[in-house]
Amino acid sequence: MAEIEIGIGKSGRRAYGFDDIAIVPSRRTRDPEDVDLSWQIDAYEFDLPCLGAAMDGVMSPRTAIELGRSGGLGVLNLEGLWTRYDDPEPLLEEIAALDPAVATARMQEIYKEPVKEDLIGRRVGELKEAGVTTAASLTPQKVERWHKLALDAGLDILFIQGTVVSAEHVSTRSQPLNLKEFIARYDIPVVVGGCASYSTALHLMRTGAAGILVGVGPGNACTSRAVLGIGVPQATAIADAAGARSRHLEETGRYVHVIADGGMRTGGDIAKAVACGADAVMLGSPLARATEAPGRGYHWGMATFHPDLPRGARVQVEASGSLREILLGPAGENDGTLNLFGALRTSMATTGYATLKEFQRAEVMVAPALQTEGKFYQRAQGVGMGRR
Repeated sequence: MAEIEIGIGKSGRRAYGFDDIAIVPSRRTRDPEDVDLSWQIDAYEFDLPCLGAAMDGVMSPRTAIELGRSGGLGVLNLEGLWTRYDDPEPLLEEIAALDPAVATARMQEIYKEPVKEDLIGRRVGELKEAGVTTAASLTPQKVERWHKLALDAGLDILFIQGTVVSAEHVSTRSQPLNLKEFIARYDIPVVVGGCASYSTALHLMRTGAAGILVGVGPGNACTSRAVLGIGVPQATAIADAAGARSRHLEETGRYVHVIADGGMRTGGDIAKAVACGADAVMLGSPLARATEAPGRGYHWGMATFHPDLPRGARVQVEASGSLREILLGPAGENDGTLNLFGALRTSMATTGYATLKEFQRAEVMVAPALQTEGKFYQRAQGVGMGRR
């Protein structure tokens, strides 16, 4: 791809977000009932390519179980409120009621409470007892310390998550986690991320990860792009990771799943993520809008409460429907934020693709006018696509 000169001493590639592209219909269409949305990672099969983000305003044990029963996979944050407090519900109520001027400082105080090791096993056990596939998240710095507690409680899939996770962390102060050695040690699938480039994705795949999370800073609550100045728009990041997946498959014969993490608000965004190469999507703010969500209409990221350098904001998302309605409808709004996977199914049917793997080969076009062309009245009145 041609580079653009930023100045005499620096050039860069042009990158694209979801609003910059459109999916091109093919020569055929299909009945939506003939479209298969299922996907599989390792031995675990799911009816929906949907993961619930490991954020305290999104996933509690109860909502993770409900998402699992609806066909997706809920990921619980093992360093969040549910492992710091025996009953975090009063604190979740308090966070939802905080004045924006003091929200970050108060959340930093709340999250100073240490993680209780007994709660790690208890929370995983709650998911296991419900009969759903059990997934949970730890940061790279805490994996060695706490992963065994989760595995002993029956964890099925481990997520190792950070703002950016690399296969070659360098430190003069501590012994960094060796991802390749760690993943080889256990017979469970490990998903790692985030990442946002071809080279980082390829190196993470070479560690033996079953899947990688793609997204640095695109989430509604994340401020990493402002605080740190880093990130890649999601359409390009996913396409680059898909390219790394193809190379890794050629080299090893082993398929690694690409999971788009963040930046998706509507069913159309999810469809574009898959068309760019994602096998599944991890959703935060769309699921935080569920009436059952623990955030009570608010959403915040995993770094919002960082004690020294917060990289997130508590944002109000407002409840829009039940978790079931957000995932599978019916939709009472026309802005694409309900029945997300009904929209994905219809998008695939309308463009002629029967499976997610086929849809990854869809033609995509750079389309800056997609959101505005012919939408004067919607934009002027703030309805439909004019709400974006």
